[in-house]
Amino acid sequence: MTIRVLIADDQAMVREGFSILLGVQPGIEVVGTAVDGADAVVKAAGLEPDVIVMDVRMPEMNGIEATREITRTLPARVLILTTFDLDEYVYEALRAGASGFLLKDASGDRLAEAIRVVAAGDALLAPAVTRRLISQFARQGGIPLPDVTERIAGLTERETEVLILVARGLSNTEIAAAIHVAEQTVKSHVGRILSKLHLRDRTQAAVFAYETGLVTPGRMTF
Repeated sequence: MTIRVLIADDQAMVREGFSILLGVQPGIEVVGTAVDGADAVVKAAGLEPDVIVMDVRMPEMNGIEATREITRTLPARVLILTTFDLDEYVYEALRAGASGFLLKDASGDRLAEAIRVVAAGDALLAPAVTRRLISQFARQGGIPLPDVTERIAGLTERETEVLILVARGLSNTEIAAAIHVAEQTVKSHVGRILSKLHLRDRTQAAVFAYETGLVTPGRMTF
C-alpha cells in the first residue's frame, strides 16, 4: 500500500529536496507540497495525504496551528520537522495532535522510515529525543485535561503499566520483554489504552501520561 505524503515547508529548497529523497523510496508517493501552514490545511483537505511532513516555523500559519486544524478535521497523521532537538514548538505541536517528529538533518532513509512508522501509528519517533523533549516541557505543566481521573481509572493495572512504558519511549518489543508477555499482547493493550483514553496514537498517549502526572520527568532515564 502506497503512503501518500504532503510536504509543508516555507523553504523551496527543503520542499524540493525532500520530494526528491522520498521520490525514490518504495511505497511512498509525494502527492503535493505546501508553502506554509495555511496552504498545508488547504492542500491536506484536497489531496487527502496519509502523512504530512510539517515544518514548525512558517509564515501566515505556523506548523502548530496547521497541525491542530488538520488533525481536528482529517485522519492524516503529521510528522513534525525541527532544526533543534529541544524545540519548544515541537512539544506544542505534539499536544496539537502531531504523531511524531524528526530532526531536519535526518537522512532520506530515516525520513522515509519515520513516515512509515507514523503512517502505521506503531511507535514513537526518535524515542531518546522525544523523551528529552517531553521531559523538558512537561516541567512547565500542561493544561488540565477534563475528566482525567475518570479516564485513568478506566484502565486496568496492566494497561496502566503499559502506558507508563509507552511514555518512557519503549517499543512494543521492549515492553513485551519488560513485562514478560507476547508482543501481540502489548499491541492489544496499547489499542485498548488509546480507545479508553480517546487518544490518537502512542505519542499522544505519552504526552497524556506526562501531563496527568502518571509519569514525571524525574523518573526518566536517558
